[in-house]
Amino acid sequence: MSKKVIFMGTPDYALTILKALVESEFEVVAVYTQPDKPVGRKKVITPPVVKTYALEKNIPVFQPINLKDDGIKDQISAFKPDYIIVAAYGQILPKSILDITHCINLHASILPKFRGASPIQEAILQGENLSGVTAMSMSEGLDDGDMLAFSFVDIKDKSSNEVFEILADVAANLALKTLRNFNDINPIAQFNALSSKCGKVKKSDGLVKFSDDIIEVEQKLRAYTPWPGIFLEDGTKILSAKKAQISGNLGEILDIKDDSFTIGFSGGSLEIYEIQEAAKKPLKAKEYINGKRLKVGDRIY
Repeated sequence: MSKKVIFMGTPDYALTILKALVESEFEVVAVYTQPDKPVGRKKVITPPVVKTYALEKNIPVFQPINLKDDGIKDQISAFKPDYIIVAAYGQILPKSILDITHCINLHASILPKFRGASPIQEAILQGENLSGVTAMSMSEGLDDGDMLAFSFVDIKDKSSNEVFEILADVAANLALKTLRNFNDINPIAQFNALSSKCGKVKKSDGLVKFSDDIIEVEQKLRAYTPWPGIFLEDGTKILSAKKAQISGNLGEILDIKDDSFTIGFSGGSLEIYEIQEAAKKPLKAKEYINGKRLKVGDRIY
C-alpha cells in the first residue's frame, strides 16, 4: 500500500518537487498552496503553478489564508497522511499541523545557513560558491528542525533564476530519497550558533548606486534576477549586464561597443547590454546610446 503525502508549496521550485512525487510510488492525496493573486500591470488574478498542475492531475487543492484557521487541522487529518512535504509554501506550519504526522521541509540552503524566506538570493549576495538543499524535520521554529539529508551544488557565477532551477531538481530527488529511506535516517540537530537568517526580498532591495562596490552590484544583479532586478536612483532598470574589467569615474560611460556600454562604479565597472528607463520600454544598449546621443565620458543622468 502506497504511503500518503500531502504537499504544501507555491512557486516553480515547489512544482518540480510535486511533479516528482506524483510520478513516484507515493500517493499525493492533497495539495495546499497560496491563494490566487493579481499578476502584471493588468492585475490579472492568477493561480499558483502548483494549483494548476494539481487540478490537472485531479488532486484536491486547498488555499487557506492562514493554516491556524478553524477546521484546517481536521481537514488535513481526514486525509490520514503519512507525510506532509513542504517546499517554498509561504506559510509557517502551526503546532496543530506539525503534530498530525511527519512534516518535512525541502529548504534551499545547507542549514543552518540562511534560514528564512530568501536563501538562494542571500547565498548569492554573500558570495557563496556552494549551496544546496536540506531535507529537514519541521519544528515550531524558523527552519531550525533536525536535518534528515543534504545535497550540495556549485552556484558560482549563477543567477537566482538558474540556481532555483538547479535546486528544484536537486530537491525533487532529495525528497524521494528522504521518503524512501525515512525509517533508516538518524536526524542531526542543527548547531544554532552557526545559523543565519534571511527575510523576504523587497522591491527596494534592488536599488544600486554608482558609489556601490562593483562586486556587490554584480551580486545583486545575479541575486535579484528576475525580481526585483536592479535599478539606479532615477528608476532606470539594468536588465542585462556583467562586471567589466575597466575602471573610471563613477557614473560615467567608460566604453561603448556595438552591443554594450560600460559605466563606472566603485572599484570597477558594469558592462550593460539591456536597459529600461522608468516608465519606458526596454532597450538594447545600442538603441539606448544612439537614442540619447551619448558618448564616452557622458553620464546617463
